[in-house]
Amino acid sequence: MSDGLEDVVAAHTVFSEVDGQAGRLIIRGWPVEQLAGRTTYEDAARLLFDGFFDDLPADLAGLLGHARAEVFGEVTALDTGLLDRTPIEAMRALTARLGDGDDLATALRLTAAPAVFTAAVVRAQAGQAPVAPDPSLSHAADVLRMLRGREASPAEVAALDTYLVTVSDHGLNASTFAARVVASTRAGLTSAVLAGISALKGPLHGGAPGPVIDMLDGIGRPENARAWIEAALDRGDRLMGFGHRIYRVRDPRADALKTAVRKLVGQSNVAHGRLEFAEAVEAAALAILKARKPDRSLDTNVEFYTALLLEALAFPPSAFTCVFAMGRVAGWLAHAREQLAGGRLIRPQSVYVGPQPREAA
Repeated sequence: MSDGLEDVVAAHTVFSEVDGQAGRLIIRGWPVEQLAGRTTYEDAARLLFDGFFDDLPADLAGLLGHARAEVFGEVTALDTGLLDRTPIEAMRALTARLGDGDDLATALRLTAAPAVFTAAVVRAQAGQAPVAPDPSLSHAADVLRMLRGREASPAEVAALDTYLVTVSDHGLNASTFAARVVASTRAGLTSAVLAGISALKGPLHGGAPGPVIDMLDGIGRPENARAWIEAALDRGDRLMGFGHRIYRVRDPRADALKTAVRKLVGQSNVAHGRLEFAEAVEAAALAILKARKPDRSLDTNVEFYTALLLEALAFPPSAFTCVFAMGRVAGWLAHAREQLAGGRLIRPQSVYVGPQPREAA
């Protein structure tokens, strides 16, 4: 038995390959470096959906824009009870209002849902009215417009596209596996996506970028980095943004996101010197981790520069996991359809280690 199903092959997939030793991520035949910064999220979603949905058009932008407008009708259910929840809990609850189905129309509504509902929840929790979608805009452009109530710059749109594309699929991670398990029961795509959101919510999966901001804010200045990091490790704390279950070298997505953040310097919410400060913290953390744990490969992962990018785009840290879901939902849907196309009901075995039956006295 492998603890945590490590090294157990649970699916054969055409979507992505994660090579942890080489630090390589391939999404449907494309290195992530060739997609990030060059591809819109709509094109990445189409790349993942291709071959698994009937009547898939060459351009998904128009249909996805229509889907955003359609699911916005569910925002009326955003009451005070939901506003007292975390953004991902509120977003998940609104997504649960969408009907289950297995077709492209259902998939597009589910692709639209995290974007529309996250923006509405963030605004409502800040005391602002939700902004209705503009179907004529690209997905990333409309997300930022719905979040902030004004149109985003081309550089900001490109940065969000880079992030969404970069995290759209990543092997058989916990949330994707959860989505495939539910899909294998033929419960429907909405049920599969809700399983993915629920798994992503956990701090060991999608909840890491927010604490990166807490770490940076706690350190405050570059000269404080070494002492702060040493003290955190002495307490046994985990450094968010470093180390990965699969990668034994630098996460290939980290540099793509760092490049996107660099292009935002001087605009958006990138504070003066913020990137340079983060780079100093990164360098200090890597040096300390190498000295303290020479037998482990603990390099920069996707969460470190995700935190800076989403902060620059004015997403509050409390909603970072929701933005992760905006990107990963295309992967969940593609995997759910792949599971339906040829997979059996996922039903692994367990080994009983409890007490044996007692004989009657």
